[in-house]
Amino acid sequence: MEATAMVLENDALAVRISSKGAELQSVVCEGIERMWSGDPAVWGRRAPLLFPLIGRLRDGWYANGGERVDAPMHGFCRDRAFAAEQVSGTHARFETVSDEGTRAVFPFDFRLRVDFSLEGATIVKAHTVENAGEVPMPFELGGHEAYATRLLPSERMADYYVRFEGADALGMFDMDEEGILALPKIGVPLEDGRLTKTPEQLGIDTVVLENVPGGRVVLASAANPHEVEVEFPDFPYLGIWTKAGQDDARYLCLEPWSALPDAHFSPRELAEKPGVRVLAPGERATLAYRMTFR
Repeated sequence: MEATAMVLENDALAVRISSKGAELQSVVCEGIERMWSGDPAVWGRRAPLLFPLIGRLRDGWYANGGERVDAPMHGFCRDRAFAAEQVSGTHARFETVSDEGTRAVFPFDFRLRVDFSLEGATIVKAHTVENAGEVPMPFELGGHEAYATRLLPSERMADYYVRFEGADALGMFDMDEEGILALPKIGVPLEDGRLTKTPEQLGIDTVVLENVPGGRVVLASAANPHEVEVEFPDFPYLGIWTKAGQDDARYLCLEPWSALPDAHFSPRELAEKPGVRVLAPGERATLAYRMTFR
């Protein structure tokens, strides 16, 4: 199926979403592009959808009922063709269902719908997961939006920070060289509630946080008034990431996650991993987050 683009517009935003991976491609606010360009020489993705897994698996596999299942990092939806529907000028819907290929790495029948809606300067992204099979279905779901930084010619990445609501200290999970989480947690330095360092500057691939105060963060700059606020009350975890080796990156990923990536302290059984949700046959769950551009 060839990828198509859905375009949403209102007085505040012009948004483009690809049917490949139901991926947010562009957000223009007040004439300024607010999403990462997806430059393949740096990092070729923009906002991949993580389902039914988040992050890497220990040794590349998990257990389902005691049986080994080999699966790729972040699941398979980020490269999957979704059926796309333009519901209105401010609402688009994307849907995919299980097939023989998905069952090889995730042995469950599912239906996944992703709705994008504009509400003023806010994009609401709602994910509805349905267990279409006859056995309980565990799943993980997450976002991976890369927001543009260095919006003005004179800016540096050092001008940017992530602001946390009512927080003067945070703890992130440790992580080994394979991207597998570990304990104990490590203190994250904040300056007046602001994280001013990139993950690489903190000596880690990804900052992974649990129960962020208020379920809300803001990406902002000391050099311009533009901000993006991400509200994610349905998601107990947050990842913060840029690809290593970029001293002056042009993006930062703020990633709401429903579950933790794999960890040395996690069981092998998928249904027992921290944060994993399990749907009964026929049951649905909707998890949403909001992205507001100012």
